[in-house]
Amino acid sequence: MICRTSPYRTVLRDNAIPTIFDLTSHLNNPHSRHRKRIKELSEDEIRTLKQKKIDETSEQEQKHKEINNSSAQKPSAEEGGEEQDEDILPLTLEEKENKEYLKSLFEILILMGKQNIPLDGHEADEIPEGLFTPDNFQALLECRINSGEEVLRKRFETTAVNTLFCSKTQQKQMLEICESCIREETLREVRDSRFFSIITDDVVDIAGEEHLPVLVRFVDESHNLREEFVGFLPYEADAEILAVKFHTTITEKWGLNMEYCRGQAYIVSSGFSSKMKVVASRLLEKYPQAIYTLCSSCALNMWLAKSVPVMGVSVALGTIEEVCSFFHRSPQLLLELDNVITVLFQNNEERGKELKEICHSHWTGRHDAFEILVDLLQALVLCLDGINSDTSIRWNNCIAGRAFVLCSAVTDFDFIVTIVVLKNVLSFTRAFGKNLQGQTSDVFFAASSLTAVLHSLNEVMENIEVYHEFWFEEATNLATKLDIQMKLPGKFRRAQQGNLESQLTSEGYYKETLSVPTVEHIIQELKDIFSEQHLKALKCLSLVPSVMGQLKFNTSEEHHADMYRSDLPNPDTLSAELHCWRIKWKHRGKDIELPSTIYEALHLPDIKFFPNVYALLKVLCILPVMKVENERYENGRKRLKAYLRNTLTDQRSSNLALLNINFDIKHDLDLMVDTYIKLYTAKSELPTENSETIENT
Repeated sequence: MICRTSPYRTVLRDNAIPTIFDLTSHLNNPHSRHRKRIKELSEDEIRTLKQKKIDETSEQEQKHKEINNSSAQKPSAEEGGEEQDEDILPLTLEEKENKEYLKSLFEILILMGKQNIPLDGHEADEIPEGLFTPDNFQALLECRINSGEEVLRKRFETTAVNTLFCSKTQQKQMLEICESCIREETLREVRDSRFFSIITDDVVDIAGEEHLPVLVRFVDESHNLREEFVGFLPYEADAEILAVKFHTTITEKWGLNMEYCRGQAYIVSSGFSSKMKVVASRLLEKYPQAIYTLCSSCALNMWLAKSVPVMGVSVALGTIEEVCSFFHRSPQLLLELDNVITVLFQNNEERGKELKEICHSHWTGRHDAFEILVDLLQALVLCLDGINSDTSIRWNNCIAGRAFVLCSAVTDFDFIVTIVVLKNVLSFTRAFGKNLQGQTSDVFFAASSLTAVLHSLNEVMENIEVYHEFWFEEATNLATKLDIQMKLPGKFRRAQQGNLESQLTSEGYYKETLSVPTVEHIIQELKDIFSEQHLKALKCLSLVPSVMGQLKFNTSEEHHADMYRSDLPNPDTLSAELHCWRIKWKHRGKDIELPSTIYEALHLPDIKFFPNVYALLKVLCILPVMKVENERYENGRKRLKAYLRNTLTDQRSSNLALLNINFDIKHDLDLMVDTYIKLYTAKSELPTENSETIENT
């Protein structure tokens, strides 16, 4: 396996299977050079050993036969006695029927969840007078009865005409059990993988209440990085209460050990970021290894913009999202925008074509979203104006009215200044953020470029007077081009009406209220999100062979990996193992390519020969800043977005949402039935006193 060219150089053969060994110990041990070779056996000695082994085997078989014969002579009554020790009573006919009935109810609820069918049917005011229409659950129940299900038919015959088969309270109880059982299947895999990360998405409205969607990242037994949705948490206005409930739900209700949490990330809209930052801080105080990071699914520039605590920025971001959503309402609206872009960019057709392609995507989530918006602004204003003032009745009143509102919003001078300032400030972080969402090598080298980014932003802060002057001039030129009047916000003008001494100009106002706080906040936010621990973790990405190759195999992962020392199976052999790992790839065969991602490294056939490297790669893989290489295992977030997009707010249910998003997770109906009987019934029968009575009109 080993080819030695000198006492000081060791090279692995191309077909060698690497393992952990000490490469230099033989140099310090003079006796190791003269070890005795293992004695080679002759053919006669081999035959003698084989015969001895056969004799020993035959003796053991004879002993087993004697033991079996003696045990067979024992009275059979003893065997029967052991069986009788098991105190399992058979179910009565009534209990069996009740279980089958409950199983049918659970099947209907699971079907409704997977198919995204709301529990409630028509609203009361939609039902014609004199006609009773049951809710969707009741309707499906009656459908199964009419199709000939015997268990449900018997229950129907013994139930009063004006009584529901299953009350709202019972439906809620059963849905909670369904949700818990489905979630537990995922959480069991998370616990088996040991390490995980927590990610929350933007706050959503579930039937009139705000909730936080929670996802977990982990590496499953097949070495695949997965990001799965595990449920909603009620959102609290008080940050400290939210932090306590967040921790309690994850640890006590869901049963995850936060000692094994290695990362946390929060994707939130404007106004919520400060509260989620408090949650992150409280978790870091208890669990220092739960590193606070950016999420790979969110562009750094958009994440920074959403976190800026300036009301004008929040309003501008909301307007941008509304404009993008407006044009994606129909292909005709996008076509109208394309026509305007074609006319405006006649002299630069290449840029016009590029902008049209961008408009057909969700461009508000891009790293260069503000640059795109500034280039598109004239086209957006002209298109919205045209839709609003169209005399050929091509657009209905709803679309025309919405176009008028959006046109007024984007032609406000406050909006113009805000997007120009954001474009210029975030230009310093654009390349850095893009690399963070790039290949593994890009992420590794991005960690080293943070110092330069912060240096540039600090220089901007020191010379903010000069920089803001250029930014404000660009904003006024853009406003003049669009025939927009330059003025201070109405709220500020009204507040200054009685103050005769105030001589604050528009340029000075926006410097103090927009440019200065924005630059200061972004500098501080970068320092917070890219902590020393976070940067150390990213430096460990030099374990990936392609990154090693770019560094000429001159890497020092051991120093950076010290923060994960307690997570390693054999920390004492880490140094020797890392040395072997480097040698394996440095002296690989010419036809062997270096794995370029953690995903590829984890799927190497001999990765288990490097247990410490394997453990480190698994921990690095689950950091939220690392993107999921295989899109098949990123279904949790995509399905969550699809559910929220396709379900009306008042018809959303946190229980049914989990069933819908995790429709492919196996479920055990018997377990659900047994759990319900144990929790909510005393005598293994469905209580009828809780049934709701309805008036049959």
